[in-house]
Amino acid sequence: MSYSKQITFGERLSAQAEAKRALLAKLKPKPTITAAEPIDRTAERETKREELRLERLAEKEKQREARALREAATREAQVAAEQAVLEAKRLERKERKANEKMDAQSRRAERLAAYQSQAITDSL
Repeated sequence: MSYSKQITFGERLSAQAEAKRALLAKLKPKPTITAAEPIDRTAERETKREELRLERLAEKEKQREARALREAATREAQVAAEQAVLEAKRLERKERKANEKMDAQSRRAERLAAYQSQAITDSL
């Protein structure tokens, strides 16, 4: 930095003081803008918490409903399977009883035929 010879010591001091004032003015805090109403951070946090709580509650309710539907479907499937097993047993029992009845009727018819054939041979 070359200074011209015409600058005096006083001028240098005043320039230095002016530069220092400008630097301090730059660092000086600026006035803040105040809001018309103060911001209530706790109320904002509470509303966010409440929204999150309601959201989670709705999600839990959806999960609960889905679980209930799945359980109902499995119960219905179990009941249907049990009824199918019972129906198969009933049909098997009916079939067995019908076969036993037919066997009994055929044995009775054979006995009757044997008695009739014996009665015919005895009467001759």
